[in-house]
Amino acid sequence: MKDFINLTLLCLTCTLSFTGKAEILPVEAFGRLPATQSVKLSPSGESIAYVVNDKGMSMIGVTNFVLRKTQYILRTDNEKFKLGGYYWANDDMILASSSYPVLRNGIAHTESRLMKVYLNKKEKSIEPVISPRPRSYYKKAEHVAQFQDNIIDLIPEDPDHIIMSVDFELPNHPSVYKIALNDGKRERLVKGRNNISGWLTDQQHRVRLGFGRDETKIFYRLLDLKTNEWRNIWEYEIFDAPDITPLGFGLDPNILYIRADHQGRYAIFRVDVSKADLPRELALADPKYDIEGSLIYSNKTRDVIGVYHGEESDGKFYFDQSYAKFQKAINKSLPSSYNNVSSFSQDERKYILYSSSAKVPGGYYFGDRDKGSLEFLLEEYPMLSNKPLSGKERISFKARDGLKIEGYVTKAQGEGNGQSPAIILPHGGPMARDYGGFDWMAEFFANRGYTVLQPNFRGSSGYGFAFEMEAIQKYGGAMQDDLQDAANWLANTYNVDKNRVCIVGGSYGGYAALMAAATQQSTFSCAVSFAGVADLELALIKSRKFTNHVVAKKQFGENQEENSPINLVEKISIPVLLLHGDKDRVVSVDHSRNMASKLDWHDKNFEYIEFENGNHHLQIEKHRLAALTAIEKFLNKHIGKPLPVL
Repeated sequence: MKDFINLTLLCLTCTLSFTGKAEILPVEAFGRLPATQSVKLSPSGESIAYVVNDKGMSMIGVTNFVLRKTQYILRTDNEKFKLGGYYWANDDMILASSSYPVLRNGIAHTESRLMKVYLNKKEKSIEPVISPRPRSYYKKAEHVAQFQDNIIDLIPEDPDHIIMSVDFELPNHPSVYKIALNDGKRERLVKGRNNISGWLTDQQHRVRLGFGRDETKIFYRLLDLKTNEWRNIWEYEIFDAPDITPLGFGLDPNILYIRADHQGRYAIFRVDVSKADLPRELALADPKYDIEGSLIYSNKTRDVIGVYHGEESDGKFYFDQSYAKFQKAINKSLPSSYNNVSSFSQDERKYILYSSSAKVPGGYYFGDRDKGSLEFLLEEYPMLSNKPLSGKERISFKARDGLKIEGYVTKAQGEGNGQSPAIILPHGGPMARDYGGFDWMAEFFANRGYTVLQPNFRGSSGYGFAFEMEAIQKYGGAMQDDLQDAANWLANTYNVDKNRVCIVGGSYGGYAALMAAATQQSTFSCAVSFAGVADLELALIKSRKFTNHVVAKKQFGENQEENSPINLVEKISIPVLLLHGDKDRVVSVDHSRNMASKLDWHDKNFEYIEFENGNHHLQIEKHRLAALTAIEKFLNKHIGKPLPVL
């Protein structure tokens, strides 16, 4: 049947035209967690599940369209535990991951578990999918695995079973098990092996690929279907050569899709693993950007139909032209929008569409291909509905050494009244990147009258191996210079007051903000660090208790002391705001506590706010609201209250 779309309700993401005055919106409009997230359709298409955030609480909602019934499961305040991903195991069961901070054997870290929720029982039943076996007369107790939520295969044609990997037998040596969801019985498919940290199945649900790391050497082992033996297929030294990342098998068990280097950018290849020389066929390449996303599979055929690519207009590229044609029909109904079919029913006749734009937060739609209809369901940020937002502009500038740096500018609202203050907002990582599209934090600052620049400085991902490796052993160097160059370029290009520029960042971005406070005071008037790394030596010491220690040592290099903000406190001459959660398991709160202590000792102008039970990602609503309020107050105080918004 030919696909066509009849939009029956609100076109949430169509370009809006506003007249009259812009308004300063409440902090809650931006700082509340999204009202709705991650909407997924059940296999039959009769129900949807979605994450609901309300008054600081998060829960999974399930609505059955046929029964007209809604129920809520797995409620959390995000302090005791945090909801992770969830999946429809079948029409009667949801599988949900949860993570929580723990202190076990004196080591502060995060653990995760996979829970199963029966939807159609009179008495609600929430149980772990898999648990370590206690000591018995014949066997010792199994290891309490840190991560017990790693699903590697959902087995759609056998919805009562899943395949998981977990290290119950020997720490850091995960075995692969087939799990019966109803009674929890498990069958071991592959025993854990030396240095193998992850496994991959093919579309016939056979464990085919193991991958891991020996010190700093990455390696991959393949199960040969002809000999039924495992063989090494690739290995390389991390940071010394471009990564090879297996993404998944096609329906043909001899075809493995990988991401690997192609003319200086990461591209997608098909590899024939039945042949000894592993020949590659280029499947998709972008001459400007890395292709960083995962594969897209058909629910019907189980074959690969496309790949996610953030630089494509809809964030994906389809190999299968029938899906590309369907996407084109959706785009015709919702023009000038990012449109992502995020979930299909098993027969792919019903679907969930997520649609957004740079100036309009996302909303979810329910589509029925047989009826040719598309109905609006839920909004992410209802307090921003029909409100004027700035949106992002992609920009580029030349760094001092001539290297091209891309980024995104969000213009201050009301900037026509005169020069606006500005914010440089570096991302975390540092081997990560910013994209276009709606950004709640950038929009918050723009709404307050600040122009925001988010630069993808050297060391960011997405621009090839060589560009990304500029982050290795170069903290405080050219990566830092790029941020100063970004501020100078912004002041020369936009209507920005160069004397009122602040740098605000989290994680690595927090490190960059603190380094700017110590070394770039002529450019930045203040600095804000949320969950920032202040001491590279401390970060390396903390890593000794984990399996990534040798990698961290290779990443940071030998100059940790001279490139650590905590050792440069005497040079700081601008106001600093530190924010940190005390249950941060990515960057220890000790970084900010020690930095605050040293700033205080040297009588520097600073403020420190610590969030009880706070994590690394501002995922607790009251902390997000408090952080935005504190940062706004700090900015207004130190780079001048923005001009009135008209």
